[in-house]
Amino acid sequence: MNSPILHLKKLIKRNIISFTVLFLAAFSVQAQENQQGYISDDLTIFMHSGPGTNYRIVGTINAGSQIQTTGKASNDYSEIIDDKDRVTWVETKYVTRQPGLSFVVADLEEKLASIYGYKDQLDGELNGLMNDLNLIKKEESQLQTELKQVKQALEQTQNKLKGQDTAIKKEWFFNGAIVLGLGLILGLVLPKLFTRRRASMDNWG
Repeated sequence: MNSPILHLKKLIKRNIISFTVLFLAAFSVQAQENQQGYISDDLTIFMHSGPGTNYRIVGTINAGSQIQTTGKASNDYSEIIDDKDRVTWVETKYVTRQPGLSFVVADLEEKLASIYGYKDQLDGELNGLMNDLNLIKKEESQLQTELKQVKQALEQTQNKLKGQDTAIKKEWFFNGAIVLGLGLILGLVLPKLFTRRRASMDNWG
């Protein structure tokens, strides 16, 4: 009597295992979805609603367009998401991981524009530095001129001081000579005057 119950348990267990395997497989496929890709630069191709020409055409996509691949593939067709978020199918041979020529050119143009912008920035900074250098040279020239003027003024002042020192020395020399002359005169005249006065007083006596 327990045989049908046991069989039922085995069947449920088998179904759970199968469901788990299917779930993991679906999760693995889901993990591969929405990888970046490109349409090759060969031509403009049709997009179909399913994996084959027997499915209706839902539009076209330009060569070099950036797309997302979902990871689904069948009958040499791959499911993609185009730049308008449409989920369609295209031939796998036209799907590539390499960016199209238009993207390469656009990327190069962007880098070139960035280089030119950086060059313009450097040119502006260089011009600013050159202007600063010219100002420094101008200030240096002015300082050199002022230094020469200060040296000339200092030299003139030193010459004036030398002239004043010489005049003072001459004045002191003349004053000393006058004092010496007066001393000599007084030294010679006063004794004679005293001698004569004594003689006169002696005669009166």
